Amino acid sequence: MFHLMPWPHLPESYAGPAWVKCPNAFYDGRRGHALYNRYLDELVRAEALGFDGVCVNEHHANAYGNMPSPNLIASILARQTERMRIAVVGNALPLYNPPLRVAEEYAMIDCISGGRLIAGMVVGGGPEYYSNGINPAEARERFSEALDLIVRCWTEPGPFVHTGKHYKLRYVNPWPTPVQKPHPPIWIPGAGSYETMDFVARRRWAYMGIPYFHKRIFKRNFDYFREACAKEGYAASPEQMGWLVPVYVAETDARARAEFEPHLWYFARKLLPGINVSPPGYTSPRSALKMLGAFGDFMLNVGSWDEIVDGAYAIVGSPATVRTQMAEMIHWLGVGNVLTLLQLGTLPADLTRRNMELFATEVLPHLRNEIGPRAAAS
Repeated sequence: MFHLMPWPHLPESYAGPAWVKCPNAFYDGRRGHALYNRYLDELVRAEALGFDGVCVNEHHANAYGNMPSPNLIASILARQTERMRIAVVGNALPLYNPPLRVAEEYAMIDCISGGRLIAGMVVGGGPEYYSNGINPAEARERFSEALDLIVRCWTEPGPFVHTGKHYKLRYVNPWPTPVQKPHPPIWIPGAGSYETMDFVARRRWAYMGIPYFHKRIFKRNFDYFREACAKEGYAASPEQMGWLVPVYVAETDARARAEFEPHLWYFARKLLPGINVSPPGYTSPRSALKMLGAFGDFMLNVGSWDEIVDGAYAIVGSPATVRTQMAEMIHWLGVGNVLTLLQLGTLPADLTRRNMELFATEVLPHLRNEIGPRAAAS
């Protein structure tokens, strides 16, 4: 179960953007208190319902995902759960100076949880570079150096010296170190840039396709990732690929649409505006042209419910409908991880809880039987 922890209280009259310049006068700490605790309850509940894991992620200065420190949330989950995996997807490495902080905090979460962390590492969204005053032209090289250093922290005895372009550290000697050896599984989320997919393929890690694009964009990206892995001399396994999708289940197709549609449009029209900001130098011209070509297939630009259904931007319907559509998509995309966004935008607690329960009882067992235990939902 993937959770964004969105802010559902933007004024009806506010037209956006939800990122960077969205006035924080719209935030109310009292409402925030209730929301954080409600969202934590939903994430903890996922374990009792049988989910394989939960996913949280990092964003700053926005209403879309009110989780500037997913590691704080993950540490709570590590203590309050016993079985399911905890995926932080991920920490935006160029925002940490030094990135030793990520190595230390991830190791803490892995130790508290007894070895259940999935360590997500991300370059960070374009808006984050405006919000944090980071030079976007340095994004890729900072990310690569930081990630190499973090892996060294987990696999090389300290103290050792790190002398890089962006980080120079005389004593690298992190305490604690993770339970999982040589290190926790590493997931890299991406929006489709060639550089990210090539990078993940070289490392033989896992690529999570997380944007809200038409299904053909997901297929194109996963096909490219498989080609990149083949160039490295191996066949990508399904477990190396993950598909993020909003899902809503109700007793009938009509009821599911009626209950979910207003909350999806809040998400698409209130929370997504601004997420597509790409500052100069943030990505290569080659990838920028590719992503620009896909922008017309982004959920932000969708205008009708029929387009939502046709593009599989969200899977909404009765248990039978959701089972069929998800199984078809998983087979077609060839993925082994499904990241289900079961709370979206303004979806209230009662509908979120029922959605989780229906998905867990009526859909998840079918996906396990149909596809196999490794292609299960988080």
